[in-house]
Amino acid sequence: MALADLAPGQHAEAVRDHWWWRPGWRTGRSFYTWHITFDGDGELHAITERYRAALTGLPAVTPVPDRWLHLTMQGIGFADEVADADLRAITESAGTRLTTVEPVTVQLGPAVVGDEAVALPAEPHNAVRAIRTAIRAAIADVWGLDQVPEDADRFRPHASVAYLGAEGPAAPYIQAVSSVRDGTARTTVRAASLIRLNRDRRMYEWDTLATVPLGTPPSVAARPHRRQSTT
Repeated sequence: MALADLAPGQHAEAVRDHWWWRPGWRTGRSFYTWHITFDGDGELHAITERYRAALTGLPAVTPVPDRWLHLTMQGIGFADEVADADLRAITESAGTRLTTVEPVTVQLGPAVVGDEAVALPAEPHNAVRAIRTAIRAAIADVWGLDQVPEDADRFRPHASVAYLGAEGPAAPYIQAVSSVRDGTARTTVRAASLIRLNRDRRMYEWDTLATVPLGTPPSVAARPHRRQSTT
């Protein structure tokens, strides 16, 4: 059962390979999306390391390194299909709309085993949802409400600590994550990042294109980034 369909604290009964090719994806193709990222977040990194250690030795586990930890927010579209002018306009609108959303402190964890990943759900989810709602509104400003991708309601904020790569029972993974005591971290979300995402190497890797702080005047809201290497 997908994470979005699980009740709080509930685990899936079975797992499957996360790395199947979803519609539109292929080798070499990248995707524009908004994430919350966790560079330099020592408390979260310490907790995820404990979960990664607990999962060591289990089959078909792809741990997520600290540098690629993220909370998926809202997709825009494949990079070869989104016009540069539209991307700039969406970023500018997000910079304005996110001035009304204040930074929020969330708890990540304890870990839940979903059908394709071991994830740390984020609470309070409504506070994270407010960030996503503002980003969706920014996309609608440019493309219209009926052209905003992804389901507005099917969203459960989380950060994955490992992806799963084979079919089988979830029980061994549940036992592993349940062995981690005090497996939660608190972090303050202060910005949303526009990224160009790639998954060619069975990992979500990205270049950060812009960082948009929350609750910041629009004159300084969108800060462009130099391209980051994924090697």
